[in-house]
Amino acid sequence: MGKLVRDSIPALVGAGAVARVLDADEYAVALQAKLNEEVAEYLAAHDPEELADVLEVLHTLAALHGLTPQELEAKRAAKADARGGFGGRVWMEF
Repeated sequence: MGKLVRDSIPALVGAGAVARVLDADEYAVALQAKLNEEVAEYLAAHDPEELADVLEVLHTLAALHGLTPQELEAKRAAKADARGGFGGRVWMEF
């Protein structure tokens, strides 16, 4: 069993670490699993530090789609301009 880790983790763990580079398909699947993991950690801890991990995974997923962090932010801002954000605490019943 394994999981996707930050690039420097194997060196920090040392000689006992077994690591390999994933192929493109494995990487995409692992990033999706990592996003779920990091969101779950945030939801459990309510620690803003965990949001940094979520953002790191989002930036990496965006790069898989050919987007820079700035382009991703531009997409977010465009949606916010067109539809608003979530700061208004609006709850809608269906």
